[in-house]
Amino acid sequence: MYIYPFKEMSPNVHPSVYIADGVVISGDVAIEEDSSIWFHTVIRGDVDHTTIGKRVNIQDLSMIHQSPGNPIVIEDDVSVGHQVTLHGCTIKKGALVGMKATVLDGAEVGEEAFIGAGALVTPGTTIPPRTLALGSPARVVRELSEEDLEEMKRVRDTYVERGKQYRAITEKN
Repeated sequence: MYIYPFKEMSPNVHPSVYIADGVVISGDVAIEEDSSIWFHTVIRGDVDHTTIGKRVNIQDLSMIHQSPGNPIVIEDDVSVGHQVTLHGCTIKKGALVGMKATVLDGAEVGEEAFIGAGALVTPGTTIPPRTLALGSPARVVRELSEEDLEEMKRVRDTYVERGKQYRAITEKN
């Protein structure tokens, strides 16, 4: 992993966070407890700030960046799938952003919302809480069921536990 200051700003990463090999984190970035940042993810905080909450998982090959006046805010209990791009947006508590999705400047993904794999959430779009959004551009297709929400929780809990397991292995080596 590579953690770099930028100008006078250095990442602030809670000691319980698992950071995999190949991760790059720079600048004004804060990551809270029990989160995990997976292999070859890039989080640059050189334009505005990035806040990543508790029990968040940012999966392999994801990219997180900002625009002036559009910080990244990822609230607690969020899952960000493999190869996701988040740029200057807000992801609310309990949401899941599917693999290869892109969420752009000023967009907001509501609490416990699900952005489907490959979706494009265009600038300024708001995805309501507890809905499924699919497509390019992303459109809400339905409300989430209790089964959907349980599956999102299972994914989130699995990554919290897996992050702790990987952290224990790396601390031994």
